[in-house]
Amino acid sequence: MKKTKLRISFNSPVVLTFSIICFAALLIDYLTNGWANLHLFSVYRSSFLSPLTYIRFFGHAVGHAGWDHFLGNITFLLVVGPLLEEKYGSSNILFVILSTALVTGIVHFIFSPNVPLLGASGVVFAFILLSSFTSIKNGTIPLTLILVALIYLGGEVYAGIFVKSNISNLTHIIGGLTGASLGYVLNMSKIKKQ
Repeated sequence: MKKTKLRISFNSPVVLTFSIICFAALLIDYLTNGWANLHLFSVYRSSFLSPLTYIRFFGHAVGHAGWDHFLGNITFLLVVGPLLEEKYGSSNILFVILSTALVTGIVHFIFSPNVPLLGASGVVFAFILLSSFTSIKNGTIPLTLILVALIYLGGEVYAGIFVKSNISNLTHIIGGLTGASLGYVLNMSKIKKQ
């Protein structure tokens, strides 16, 4: 009987790299005593003449307020992300992450100018809604998609109206809508190719 050697594989390059970047950003923020989060990894209203404004439109998605914030987001990304990356491909998942970061960053920049936003939760919500599209077929809407949208996005709308916290419910909603939109586009293009 031949022995099978087990080895560790870098099975989800985009999700793993994004997670490593988030971890590095957290360490950099600790080493700079909060400077990095404020200047690189948070989005808020700032001058369009500053190059850092444009970096923050994307950089906010990799910054986290602490270990609990980081672990909450990254744990979910590492559970769902590899499955999505396997289904949609690395380049499409990279596009989802970058698009979600940009869209949530711009929306926050416009509607919450004085409150810094950071964290990968917009990407998490994009992945949640995107995962619901994995079983879509021509002419059908999965009941799981409807339930996930109602539970996750409905919960964020409720929390945004009735619960006072430092959580950006708008970012979760926009992230979820971005993931749903991109999931629809990605799946429709696959269905048309069949």
